[in-house]
Amino acid sequence: MLVIRLQRTGRENTPTFRIVVSEKARSAKKGTLEIVGHFLPSRETPVFECKQDRVEYWISKGAQPSDTLARHLKRVGMKNMEKFIFKYTKQKSRSEVPEVAAAPAAPAPAAPAPEAAKAA
Repeated sequence: MLVIRLQRTGRENTPTFRIVVSEKARSAKKGTLEIVGHFLPSRETPVFECKQDRVEYWISKGAQPSDTLARHLKRVGMKNMEKFIFKYTKQKSRSEVPEVAAAPAAPAPAAPAPEAAKAA
């Protein structure tokens, strides 16, 4: 299966990314079929340049963009990227008190005295 994803390049602490088409089973750095753009997040204004016609071509051939890349492409204005974006599940904070325990419990009705106490 083909995947369109980000390939990290650049020095330590200054990441730059290439947008590449490659086989999913291979490493992101090996077996690149085509470079279709680049992403420079560490600039003052991040630069995202992509050949949208080539991305559409590869998607028509069965390639799937990664979740992160699909989010960037949607932000740039590319259509039909919603089906490639996965929603993250929200996790509860460990310091958060459950709502059930926070609500005051209703007072329990008075229980009748046990029969053993009456007989004595």
